[in-house]
Amino acid sequence: MTKRYDVVGIGNAIVDVISPVDDNFLDLMGIEKGIMQLVERPRGEMLYGAMKERVQAPGGAVANTLAGLGNLGLSTAFIGRVHDDALGRFYARSMSEGGTEFVNAPVPGGELPTSRSMIFVSPDGERSMNTYLGISSEIGPDDVSDAVAGEAQILFLEGYLYDKDKGKAAFERAAKLCREKGGRAGIALSDPFCVDRHRDDFRRLVRDLDYVIGNEHEWESLYQTDLSAAMEQAAAESGLVVCTRSGADVLLQRGDESVSVPVRRVVPVDATGAGDQFAAGFLYGYATGAPLDVAGRMGCVSAAEVIGHYGARPKADLKELFRKEGLL
Repeated sequence: MTKRYDVVGIGNAIVDVISPVDDNFLDLMGIEKGIMQLVERPRGEMLYGAMKERVQAPGGAVANTLAGLGNLGLSTAFIGRVHDDALGRFYARSMSEGGTEFVNAPVPGGELPTSRSMIFVSPDGERSMNTYLGISSEIGPDDVSDAVAGEAQILFLEGYLYDKDKGKAAFERAAKLCREKGGRAGIALSDPFCVDRHRDDFRRLVRDLDYVIGNEHEWESLYQTDLSAAMEQAAAESGLVVCTRSGADVLLQRGDESVSVPVRRVVPVDATGAGDQFAAGFLYGYATGAPLDVAGRMGCVSAAEVIGHYGARPKADLKELFRKEGLL
């Protein structure tokens, strides 16, 4: 059955504001290095004002993945929520110009401002993210239309949406619409703290959805055990399990089929978006029917490309990179 969209994503619509800093700056500002922290509006405005050499880009994990899939030529749409302010209009316009349909118009009126993440990149490539969620965290089931979620061959969901009941309802509605029309739906676990907050829900989703992507820390958090035992349990429960490990082999399991994909180590310029672009490469393989090991290698090639430059979205032609690796 032909669908209007190869991949539809639902998640937080966040403008990434990226700035290079040294470790002294992080200490001075009380920023914990290498992790994502949620901040309230006053601190967000203070950090935004302290940024030098700001580079602005549409972000959010799922939106970054969709940008990678658009680079690879798939038809994509994004279900998200922005305010009708300068950042929100920039976000919607940038997504459309990048080839992903931004299906919900910016919201006018007295709503919260558009979400933004202040990303401080230190000389070793580590990124320290301080995210003010704003309006994107208000996404709800009314933002999910039948015409979009029901027209997805593959639906990709962001675990962070479970932090609010409305987001959870939006997520569940989108997955139901997609799968009722013969599509496949899956989730990225987002981060270990997110998993801790929603362990029971996420364990249910592992059982219910078609695929689940997480890193080693997220899988260990989900099952509260070591990685080997966690993967064994996940593989017994899920249709398809993907586990990325920083600098180590990627593990993929589907039923009795188990694949380990070697990773070529690269010194990162900016690690922002590595997981998002791994998901893009992997989902491209998944959408086009590639064998499991090929889909995993596509994910690794995409991740390696994005950590070689600033920003969370690919700059090179990913298909050309796949051809050079013999993956197409």
